[in-house]
Amino acid sequence: MGYLGISTISSSTAGKWLGFVTAVWIQAISGNNYTLSNYSHALKSLMHLTQVELNNLSVAKDVGKAFGLLAGLASDRLPTWAILLIGSVEGLLGYGVQWLVVSQRINPIPYWQMCIFLCMGGNSTTWMNTAVLVTCMRNFRKNRGPVSGILKGFVGLSTAIFTDICSALFADDPGSILLMLAIFPFAVCLTGMFFLRESPPVSTATQEKEEWKYFVIFKGVAVVKAVYLLAYRFAPNPSTLVSRVFAGVLLVLLASLLGIPVHSYLSNRLKPGLDIEGQVNQPLLKGEENDREVENTAVVSPAADEAVTTKCQPAVVEEHTIMEALSSFDFWILFASFLCGVGTGLAVMNNMGHIGLALGYTDVSIFDSLTSIWGFFGRIISGSVSEYFIKKAGIPRPLFNAASQILMAVGYILMAMALPGSLYIGSIVVGICYGVRLAITVPTASELFGLKYYGLIYNILILNLPFGSFLFSGLLARKLYDMEAAATAGGGNTCVGAHCYRLVFIIMTGACIVGFLLDILLSIRVKKIYTKISIKKSNKPSRESGGETPRVPAKLNIECDCDSICNMS
Repeated sequence: MGYLGISTISSSTAGKWLGFVTAVWIQAISGNNYTLSNYSHALKSLMHLTQVELNNLSVAKDVGKAFGLLAGLASDRLPTWAILLIGSVEGLLGYGVQWLVVSQRINPIPYWQMCIFLCMGGNSTTWMNTAVLVTCMRNFRKNRGPVSGILKGFVGLSTAIFTDICSALFADDPGSILLMLAIFPFAVCLTGMFFLRESPPVSTATQEKEEWKYFVIFKGVAVVKAVYLLAYRFAPNPSTLVSRVFAGVLLVLLASLLGIPVHSYLSNRLKPGLDIEGQVNQPLLKGEENDREVENTAVVSPAADEAVTTKCQPAVVEEHTIMEALSSFDFWILFASFLCGVGTGLAVMNNMGHIGLALGYTDVSIFDSLTSIWGFFGRIISGSVSEYFIKKAGIPRPLFNAASQILMAVGYILMAMALPGSLYIGSIVVGICYGVRLAITVPTASELFGLKYYGLIYNILILNLPFGSFLFSGLLARKLYDMEAAATAGGGNTCVGAHCYRLVFIIMTGACIVGFLLDILLSIRVKKIYTKISIKKSNKPSRESGGETPRVPAKLNIECDCDSICNMS
């Protein structure tokens, strides 16, 4: 019986990590939504599109993200596998039809139909991201910062992964690229359907430390991949053989993450005297949660001088309904500050080519690479750093968003000044701060509004991506650029010089200052919540108890988390 219990515990723990590995794989291929430039020229030629019509196809792709609300609604009603299945099938259809057109297996379809299929391709990613983030946040709720940083970090690398593998294997053939975009995400999501599922979170300090150890390994592999991708970008004209070897090593790095669940399974099976505590904790709580109420008292056995102490900490995060979240002032502060950060960041990334050309650079791809790679470092580092300071000092996570807003404002000022090398520094700064905003806001929403309806709350916040892109890139940057171009001698639609985007950068600097003030306000308002989270994470005695923990003579000590129990019901 004891062996069976240990075997079950070790296999369930390993299965949880195997699910996280598949979640990382899904995020690593979710960059298909940012690869339109790799095959847009083929669509333009075959369908005889104007540049305006081609730009509208890009808009249709982004509009698909706005329908992520459907994925959010479904996440509260459907299991993880069903959400992944919907997203993968939608992506297969969206990119599959584009492949049929570009490979000329069918005649070009009407323009409005192509808009629909690009919208489907864009929307498919929202289903994948929702399934991954909601499930992993619930499974690893005591390490939400690292989870967010790792998953969002791999999203940041996904475009580079797709682009470089396609370039290495298919020599930039648009038909082969689209076939890969259709099949790879579908195949990876099918794998994730079998292994990514909700599991009870850890219940002991030892298990929490083990989680942190494994997350360090995930971050290490991610950093190696980022450096590896960056090195390949700077490689001078690699041969076909070198490119294919590069792609193979890239896939091996992703596959190497399977060593973590294998290690977890073997270490739990072979560790002497393993998890006697674990046998008592998880099965007991599962078996008895419907038979008795968990009390914050000591239950003393009348037959023997033994006691089982059940220390149940009160839930720190109040589970909000959707209407409660939307009627909360804190939610709209977070929403508006998020818009100031990601909206302005997207404006820079969407217009980086024009910005570089306006400042006299002939090769602008380096700036895209800098923004992407440093955005990854912003995501991967900020999640863990914010988690550390929450545990140590109860520093509110939105305070890190405030710091990123000020740094981003400095980056825009440098770009507006157009000094020699300022675009290099500015692109790095914007990349880092954009990554920080994404990695910090994701766990912040779960900590302030709970995980029960997190899927929909997350997708409401993500509306800032298409809305911010339209507001700051489509309206502000494009209109002001056209005005400057028309004002130049001779007119035209091309602008050259530092003045082309100067007013854009100045306005976005002001938006960042507004975002900074909003983040400071939110940090003040939620300070008490993060103080309680800090106490809970570090197991410190609260002031209300006078700094003392009740002493009970106990041989078995069961620690449980009321959040965990409530969310398992």
